[in-house]
Amino acid sequence: MRRGRILRIVGLIALIAGAVTGISTLVVRDQITRHRRDLFSASTRQRLAALGYLAGLAASVELVHLLRDYVAWEPRSLLRRRALQIIERMERHLRQSAGPRAEIAG
Repeated sequence: MRRGRILRIVGLIALIAGAVTGISTLVVRDQITRHRRDLFSASTRQRLAALGYLAGLAASVELVHLLRDYVAWEPRSLLRRRALQIIERMERHLRQSAGPRAEIAG
């Protein structure tokens, strides 16, 4: 009797933890999508906020390509320079994480 109750509680806790994880994943994915869209917004403030958000993400080749497209598109030099700083940091991180083979290839 007691064992069944404990199993039910453990199952309920696991279900709640899974639901929280799923919801968190959806929220994060939505935030990333929104900030990528805002990167090319007509509003300078939204573009600046999107750059700030993307700067906090882990470096990836995909983000570097996105930011390069942004730099080619961005009319304001201040935001272009900020994007270039982010690109440089991400490329440095990607080279370091790739190890010695990146030095030979690059």
